[in-house]
Amino acid sequence: MPTIADYAGAVPLSAVQAAARLLEGVAVRTPVVEIPALSARVGVPVGLKCEQFQPIGAFKIRGAYTAVARVAADGRVAGVVTSSSGNHGQAIAFAARRFGLRAVVVMPASTPHIKVEGVKSHGGEVVFAGAVRSGEQNAKAEAIARDEGLAMIPPFDHPDVVAGQGTLGVEILEQRPDVETILSPVSGGGLIAGISIAVAGLKPAVRLIGVEPEGAAKLTAALASGAPTTLARTSSIADGLLTQSVGRLTWQILSRVVREAVRVSEEEIGAAVRFLHREGGLRVEPSGAVATAALLAGHVRPAGPAVAVISGGNVDPDVFQRLAG
Repeated sequence: MPTIADYAGAVPLSAVQAAARLLEGVAVRTPVVEIPALSARVGVPVGLKCEQFQPIGAFKIRGAYTAVARVAADGRVAGVVTSSSGNHGQAIAFAARRFGLRAVVVMPASTPHIKVEGVKSHGGEVVFAGAVRSGEQNAKAEAIARDEGLAMIPPFDHPDVVAGQGTLGVEILEQRPDVETILSPVSGGGLIAGISIAVAGLKPAVRLIGVEPEGAAKLTAALASGAPTTLARTSSIADGLLTQSVGRLTWQILSRVVREAVRVSEEEIGAAVRFLHREGGLRVEPSGAVATAALLAGHVRPAGPAVAVISGGNVDPDVFQRLAG
């Protein structure tokens, strides 16, 4: 399997296009929908790229399936292992089952029940280790990979994962060719790095903005220092965005395109979940609502047509009721 060093920090557009072909019939070409009340508030047409309609309820199926398919084609291992707070783990389990591979997902003890059950429903084995994003999950996953002969597939810092996530960016540019601004949630940077490849290769004039919780502003820190910076701790209701640093590979890619990071508060995230439900009938997890939150709160004022990525909808029922009710 290729390593990060083999790619010298670059995943070409051709890899994204190959991933798009691989994902045909697996990942959904999700719609870009418009909520009139949102466009009216922002003052320009705003589309919402609805990745909650993917088979596992989040965009992660794109990168996970792409990476698992490469492992299956190689044929030298009987399974895969990863560390994940939820959606990537579900996607890995889903993909592994399609290829008849074993899937082990190492998760923080505090992972929402709905995401743990999501992994299990797709045939994945769950192993709990440590607190959220403490580093213990990755260490445990690497130990399992070594001891049990499984292929390690990280949640973001992997060329095949990034290539798969980039298909979302290609779709946005095809579905909304007039788009001038794209807003993407940021955790480890796999999604926004993938979108960066599409933007750089197909429409470099697009303004690409990363959005993250105030309590997990790792892209803000990286842009300020010029390199990935590890935060001492992260905290947010957006449980899918709690990575303490963007990845080395993802940074090398996204830093060529992304110049802005926007932070949103817990109250703004909750307000976005509520708005999307009441005005658009959309069930969105807090992590998936941050890009919309940035627009609603006025942190970003696009000059022309914009698209905000809704990255997923796997939210605990009690949390959703509290935020959207």
